[in-house]
Amino acid sequence: MKKTKFRKISVIGITIIFLILSVTSEIGGINPSFLTINNKKPINTSNTLHNEEFIEAKHYSINQVFLENKILGLIKERFFEKLIYRLMKIGHMSALSAAVIKNNEIVWAKGFGIYDREKNKQATEETIYLVASISKSFTATAIMQLYEKGCFDLDDDVNDYLPFNLRNPNHPDKPITFRMLLSHQSSLATEREDLSNFVTRIIPGGMEITGYPYPFLKEYLTPDGLYYQPQFWTDNTPGEEMHYSNIGFGILGYLVEILSNKSFEEYCQENIFEPLGMRNTSFKFANVNATMVAVPYDFDSGEFYPIMHYDILDTPAGGLRTTVLDLSRFLIAHMNNGEYHGVRILNESTIKLMHTIQSTSDNYKFHYGLGWQIWMKPTDILIGHTGGLLGVSTKMVFRQSDNTGIIFFTNKQITNMQELFVFSLVEKLLFWKADGYKTWELQKEKLWETILSNEYLLKDFKNEEKIKKIKWLYSFLRTYV
Repeated sequence: MKKTKFRKISVIGITIIFLILSVTSEIGGINPSFLTINNKKPINTSNTLHNEEFIEAKHYSINQVFLENKILGLIKERFFEKLIYRLMKIGHMSALSAAVIKNNEIVWAKGFGIYDREKNKQATEETIYLVASISKSFTATAIMQLYEKGCFDLDDDVNDYLPFNLRNPNHPDKPITFRMLLSHQSSLATEREDLSNFVTRIIPGGMEITGYPYPFLKEYLTPDGLYYQPQFWTDNTPGEEMHYSNIGFGILGYLVEILSNKSFEEYCQENIFEPLGMRNTSFKFANVNATMVAVPYDFDSGEFYPIMHYDILDTPAGGLRTTVLDLSRFLIAHMNNGEYHGVRILNESTIKLMHTIQSTSDNYKFHYGLGWQIWMKPTDILIGHTGGLLGVSTKMVFRQSDNTGIIFFTNKQITNMQELFVFSLVEKLLFWKADGYKTWELQKEKLWETILSNEYLLKDFKNEEKIKKIKWLYSFLRTYV
């Protein structure tokens, strides 16, 4: 039954791709000669034109091309938006907000769908979303600002700064460094959502919790701690292997507080959000306009079910709320060597270091820098970060070759192959739009690459089952599209 359902889902997805490829090919090759301008006498087509005829012909040609281009642009834009709405329905997305960045400027931004179904509120580019793991790029930026001030060296043992002993019990003599935490090489295990402790780290939005980050981190990570479990650590030596770890970025957020003598939220407001003009951004739900925050949803049996607004204890790992417009300012700063409209948040050399691969792994379809995911493509390098939590799927990414960036948020977690497929197709459509609707962005090979890039967001299958289903999908793509 499950196999039949999956194939049905895949066929729907393949049909969408085929439709897009065929229609966009037609759009890309439209001959605008079907357009006419009324009340124009025929132009002399002989080899000789009188002066007045030449002037009129030139004027006619310029006006015609301008009008035809404008009409074609409107046609393509309308087609693009219809595709987005159709994909949102297939992917069970109640709301989606997105932005496109070129030449260090936001060239397009818009919202689609409904971000609060109970109150029928329409999504816009100013709708606020919980962006999950995109938060890690901010935490890394904060810690690297303190690195630039000489507060520590990347290869320092973090135990020189923490009030407790952070060591992998399997390798008690091996130091854990800032670089290891920033690149997921600390030997902390990837958190499992099936463990009871994962759920306890989700709290109602706006609730103030005492005891975090300290002594919670100590009680959680040390063998004699109240919340400790051996599964929190891997058997790998620190620095040996990449294991994606949220709690590792929780530790980095705590180090920001220790080194700056400020709360993590206060430090980020003063040194990142305010300098960049990010007025609708915060790591605390209580600090944003709740009426503008997208309600997270689950989807089951044809119905959307709201999830209460929540925060997570590991705020530096995934608790940021922002808009696509605000986040664009941050992404532009990273795309532009640390500067946004004359405001510098990091030095160029630090930006390059953060965007340089620090760790690789066969367990992931991406590499990792310092707080940034890096995807190596056959013809390009993509840098950014994805995000996924309850009622949340997000991505910010830019192409290194031409500094073209896209951002998109939706208030629905990816829970199956159909939704992963749609999420990836939305990403390709945004790059398609950024490139002037050139069809190469929708080639099936590029879509396959994007699906693999995003597969980490899919959490409902065990890894081997997930890869098997993705490979089946790719086989179907190669055979029938």
